[in-house]
Amino acid sequence: MSYLAHLTFAEVGVLVADGAILVVPLGSTEQHGAHLPLTTDTDVAQELCERLRAARSDIVIAPAVSYGSSGEHSGFAGTLSIGAAVLEHLVLELGRSAGETFSRIAFVNGHGGNSAAAARAVRLLQTEGRDVRLFQPRYRGDAHAGRTETSMMLALRPESVRRDHAVPGDTRPLTELLPLLRAGGVRAVTATGVLGDPTGAGADEGHALLDDVAAAMLDDVTAWAGRTAARSDACAATVGVASLHGRTE
Repeated sequence: MSYLAHLTFAEVGVLVADGAILVVPLGSTEQHGAHLPLTTDTDVAQELCERLRAARSDIVIAPAVSYGSSGEHSGFAGTLSIGAAVLEHLVLELGRSAGETFSRIAFVNGHGGNSAAAARAVRLLQTEGRDVRLFQPRYRGDAHAGRTETSMMLALRPESVRRDHAVPGDTRPLTELLPLLRAGGVRAVTATGVLGDPTGAGADEGHALLDDVAAAMLDDVTAWAGRTAARSDACAATVGVASLHGRTE
């Protein structure tokens, strides 16, 4: 078993002694157009953690954080936002608490609106001496509830996609939309809640997108874990040499 919520404290202790890494999915509960569920970002973050667990035997998955900084989606029914300041504090305190058990913690972010707050929290955790990593997936394609996310959800949970309600939103490049989004949120640019065009989405494309991002995350975590192991070995060697030099006979 590698789901934290399903384990006893004694079982967690055994996994930690074997070098377990805790991964925490960060998502949101927010509108994704009339065709995708509010859980989309959380579902994607959870899937990436699942794929990492399948590739590495040292992964323990924490319960997902399913509320995020989603103020840009204000005005759309069902969006539940805790705001950037609260999210930053949540990640910070969660990292501190988890650090009492796990020597390595990775946050996997599935919602772009969480990015800045999560990054600030992780940087502070790192300055406190904690071995914490933040993975922020980069997808090719449109920005929100468009072809990219719809394809991924068709691959993950096809029964949750209301394809007959999928309609295009604002299809301008995100670089052009960002000033408008920052000033007035998604409502300022589209009444559909969609940034992109979901109508051409497909499950095969979604599988390919998830494969690419999961592979990038595996490479990132493997490199990070390798550096951590190398530092640990170096510290152990240093301690060993110091002990040898300080020994009296």
